[in-house]
Amino acid sequence: VPSTDDAPLVGIRQLLGLPPDAPIPACEVRLGTTLGTNALLERRGARSALLLTRGFGDLLELGDQTRPDLFALEIERPVPLPEQVLEVDARLDAEGTPFARPRPDELSLQLTQLRQDGFDSVGVAILNDYRSGVLEAEIAEAARRVGFTHVATGHEVAPAIGYLARASTVALDAYLTPLLQRYLERLTAQLPGSRLLLRQSSGGLCQRERFRGAASVLSGPAGGAEALAAVARAAGLRHAVGFDMGGTSTDVTRVEHGALTRVYESQVGGTHIAAPIVAVHTVAAGGGSVCRFDGERLRVGPESVGAVPGPRCYGRPGPGALSVTDVNLALGRLISDRFPLPLSLAPALEALEGLRREMALAGHDYGALDVAEGLFRIANANMAEAIREVTVARGFDLREHALVVFGGAGGQHACALARELGVREVLFHPLAGVLS
Repeated sequence: VPSTDDAPLVGIRQLLGLPPDAPIPACEVRLGTTLGTNALLERRGARSALLLTRGFGDLLELGDQTRPDLFALEIERPVPLPEQVLEVDARLDAEGTPFARPRPDELSLQLTQLRQDGFDSVGVAILNDYRSGVLEAEIAEAARRVGFTHVATGHEVAPAIGYLARASTVALDAYLTPLLQRYLERLTAQLPGSRLLLRQSSGGLCQRERFRGAASVLSGPAGGAEALAAVARAAGLRHAVGFDMGGTSTDVTRVEHGALTRVYESQVGGTHIAAPIVAVHTVAAGGGSVCRFDGERLRVGPESVGAVPGPRCYGRPGPGALSVTDVNLALGRLISDRFPLPLSLAPALEALEGLRREMALAGHDYGALDVAEGLFRIANANMAEAIREVTVARGFDLREHALVVFGGAGGQHACALARELGVREVLFHPLAGVLS
């Protein structure tokens, strides 16, 4: 079924043989969701603000000064998640003793102004307050008094020493958790009496009340990583790379002797996270990734057409953009009668022809199918780079690894990727489309 918000409910009813609107009996549901991942990659989380110690207002913008491309003349840095950063007079010394406290009346005035500006989510990270949370708790209580519905604090979300990682993780929590809570509230309203467990980025499960933004960014991919480890063990593979291509993103990870690697600080979508996470590398390239011409070159992603209206070939009403799925259908890599939804080739070809005309006006004269082939190769190049990131860039010989393919769109690209990467063995699991 299309991966809309109510997809789990549709799936449960179909599995139990219930009518579309029938109540669902009490059951246990284990759910991995890419809601947080997609919101982070596409920058469509909640409007949020971040409160930091005075003098550190540009902490997230400066980051750790790492240059992703040493010789690039123009550095494109990810936009920080908080829409507004507020500096407050709050600080502890290295021993955890407060020596600067915000004045209650001044703090209340600042928070009230934020609330009036339309913010309902705020993060609080105070220098050296990672153990007791004494000042963060005071500021959080003041924020709740003026009407903030979600408040994230560093000592709860990321009790770590490094101020940058802690502040960034708090910002992520304030950005994603309201989105997740609204989704889970709607879901649990349809599951009265049921037990809902969520897959965390670490691979473990937790109850709905404990599921937060920092634990959600690889919720869906972590399920795929756990599946990859199980498949690799069952197949007796010493070294394997998982290639999980879904609708919005592609996730790759590596296992050795059936064991996954976990990290405790990482970057996802340009955001620093201090939380246990399965070592999965995610790129914004999936079946729903938007294909376009920016006036100079063809681009694939990071935007996605989403499940509704979806790719052009779904034939749904609405101004759907050209997607990788449309490209695969036009190239004959997607077989209509083997797809769970009816597909129409005409809208895909029409969108490709429009893109071809757009390129011709800029002096690039190609046929529509040549444009489709170019977009296919660009998508593959993005995904191949992600696979090299978890193997070659870390000192592993990719030729010694099997490529384990899963995700709904993985099979359309796997063999071309294997040829590009020099991988000799590709493993397709019979349930590849649902492993994650």
